[in-house]
Amino acid sequence: MTNHKVVCIGLLVAVFVALLVEPLENPLQSTGNVLLLTAHPDDESMFFAPTIRALVRAQIPVFSLCLSVGNADGLGSIRRDELSRSLEVLNIPPHRRCVVDHPDLQDNFTARWDADTIANVLQPYVKSNNIQTILTFDARGVSGHPNHCSLPDGVAHLPVPPKLYALVTRPLHAKYIGVLAPLLAKFSLSQDYIRIYPAVSLHFNQLLRFAMDTSPPQAVTVSGFYDYITALQAMRAHASQLVWFRWFYVLFSRYMWVNEWVQVSPSSVK
Repeated sequence: MTNHKVVCIGLLVAVFVALLVEPLENPLQSTGNVLLLTAHPDDESMFFAPTIRALVRAQIPVFSLCLSVGNADGLGSIRRDELSRSLEVLNIPPHRRCVVDHPDLQDNFTARWDADTIANVLQPYVKSNNIQTILTFDARGVSGHPNHCSLPDGVAHLPVPPKLYALVTRPLHAKYIGVLAPLLAKFSLSQDYIRIYPAVSLHFNQLLRFAMDTSPPQAVTVSGFYDYITALQAMRAHASQLVWFRWFYVLFSRYMWVNEWVQVSPSSVK
């Protein structure tokens, strides 16, 4: 191998490592207290860790409200404790955490939750903690779980909904591309690469079209390597859920690395 090829490979590896190590954000337009609204213990680490890490790093107060204890398999008490340990890893303090065990909001893969019930549970928490922004799933729920899909509708039924951001559901082929997800997302956010390396930009844009659908996000949070390790540690707190396919998930899911958000008008959800 010639010296020229060695240098080129070395530069490519250096760029690859540099892109992975540092986080990058096109941040949410949010001030004040932010509420992460989830359906089950482990949602916070499986889907939202990049954003939690970015908000905590920016010293924005983050609250967590989980609307069930995840008792589908009779493990509710265990999963409640696992959620507490996960949120500890993600630096959300105990006084900003809440887990609900409501008879009409039970973990159920075959049933949507009632929007008015969600709103009735949510309203006092939003009011007492002066929540300005709510982050949750979009209407497709990322995984298609009906409990996830119910959440934005529940927010829309609040008397005066705060600002609402929904996590964008990407198509199946884009969900499991591993470290390509942060690389592509960071490249799309870094106009310098497009200007300096137009040939590289052409190939990356082709990959971006493959990895994303036509809905451009309004805000993007991309984890660095250490953020990913923290998300992995948070996920490991959910020991009862770490069956083989969830190990596949944490290794390859884009949501362990990248969160893409759109602001949603509550009137458009109802």
